[in-house]
Amino acid sequence: MPTITVIKSDLENLLKKKFTIDKLEDYLKWTKGEVKGYDEKADEIKLELNDSNRPDLWCAEGIARQIRWRLTNKKDAYPFLNKKTKNEIIVSKELKEIRPYVAACTATDIYVTENILTQLIQTQEKLSYIFGRKRLGIAIGVYNLEKIKFPVYYKAVRPDETSFAPLGFEEKMNLNEILIQHPKGKEFGGILKGKEMYPLLTDSENKILSFPPIINSREIGEVKVGDENLFVEATGTDIRLVILAINIMAANLSDRGAKIEPVQVRYPFTTELGKTTITPFDFSEPVTISHADIEKALGEAWKDKDIKDYLASYGYDIKIKNKRIAASPPFFRDDLMHPMDVIEDLAISRGYDTFKPIMPHHFTVGSLSDIEFLSDRVREIFVGIGFQEIISNILTSKNELLTKMNLPDERLVEISNVMSESYSVLRNSLVPSLLRVEAESSKAFYPHRIFETGEAAVYDENDVMGSRTILNASALISHPNANFSEMHSYLDILFYYLNLEYSLEPVKQPSFVDGRAGRVIVKGEAIGLIGEIHPQVLEKWGINCPCACVEISVNNILNLKR
Repeated sequence: MPTITVIKSDLENLLKKKFTIDKLEDYLKWTKGEVKGYDEKADEIKLELNDSNRPDLWCAEGIARQIRWRLTNKKDAYPFLNKKTKNEIIVSKELKEIRPYVAACTATDIYVTENILTQLIQTQEKLSYIFGRKRLGIAIGVYNLEKIKFPVYYKAVRPDETSFAPLGFEEKMNLNEILIQHPKGKEFGGILKGKEMYPLLTDSENKILSFPPIINSREIGEVKVGDENLFVEATGTDIRLVILAINIMAANLSDRGAKIEPVQVRYPFTTELGKTTITPFDFSEPVTISHADIEKALGEAWKDKDIKDYLASYGYDIKIKNKRIAASPPFFRDDLMHPMDVIEDLAISRGYDTFKPIMPHHFTVGSLSDIEFLSDRVREIFVGIGFQEIISNILTSKNELLTKMNLPDERLVEISNVMSESYSVLRNSLVPSLLRVEAESSKAFYPHRIFETGEAAVYDENDVMGSRTILNASALISHPNANFSEMHSYLDILFYYLNLEYSLEPVKQPSFVDGRAGRVIVKGEAIGLIGEIHPQVLEKWGINCPCACVEISVNNILNLKR
């Protein structure tokens, strides 16, 4: 969860009231936050936010805004929304396949103090790094507006034809040199890997603002204490997220007293919001809920006035008619996916501590399911014959499931908003997890006998969810003489104690040595594989000893035993 640092006196100025740390703890219930530490000498408070869907709260301004509105029952006005403007950004057509979207605003009549600059940088980094997936989806730049002449151009350039001095460096570099030599280029250069042209922001006098999403220019992109006029932009791959980032930045600067002016963006291609957008932009839509929905979820009867007051003080615009509530969130939020999200905000606004707990009316006794009883039995058997249990992550990479296993490309259950290639898919087999542990265990005394009973996921277009969760059991042995026959003997013991008969039939599978692999058959149904791991697979994993393994479906065994 995001952790931010705020200065207590700065937060008090934004809140327009003083507080003790204990009182702040009480206020933070409205932000799903908690105090993680207070350095009285430095006047610094560390806050942990427990809502990863509310990036507007990852800053001192957002925390203060939510608490201030709730305490005063009065929202701030943001007159800059949907306002016409002469400031313009013109996007080139080449960016459609590179990094297509941009949003921006200007903030004038604001004196940048040390506290304001610190919060600007922190918010910029939190939004870009966490919400923007390490700048892949969003990258934000802040500039001295007085050095910029509109219109601004967002264009694509060839990396060896453009040079400028980036932040932190005095000499000019071309874009390829920045990716190789600059710390930010080394960290984020992978975002542009394989691109022939790179994004660039320039003004009407061809002065370079930045090389997004990598680094600002030193000339214009360095904001200092004492600056009074700012230009803020965000680029990325999702237009709603890019605009949301600017909405948050605009709200924060407005709360600091800045005068916000929108910027119009002109695209040469059609976006989901059209060819022209004016940002900040309020794209929030009302969510409709009923009294019945609220009362069913929260277990109490509610009056219209209470619903309106608590949601309004939490930032919503509310309309109530015929027991139907239309709730529109503030423009800096885009996290409502279901009416239950609004009901949750209603409960938070009133306070969970105000609800009276109700004891269950019926006495019930829980117990393990049949599949858990069986999986526990499998664990007991493996431990009894000398195997050590491991527990590993269901999230892994395509490289481990396919490339390292000598397997062809196949459909896997993938994570849509992946943060890391190392955890981008759900495993469909437990054997790669065992091999990963074995690869890290070369210094442990041989023989190695390890097993795991755990979940995997398989793609299934016939399932309502598009995939199925399965429970498998897998075991691996490794030592200089590990072979199929030894693994077969352990499989015999397992099925003896499970009171099941099985047979093996030869199978060709790229992960195993030809002629040393078999399919496990019970009552005519294939329920698993057994075999010696192919030397090529062992080499890819960096394993130096022979390995043999078996993997069976616990789900199928349970069905066959019934």
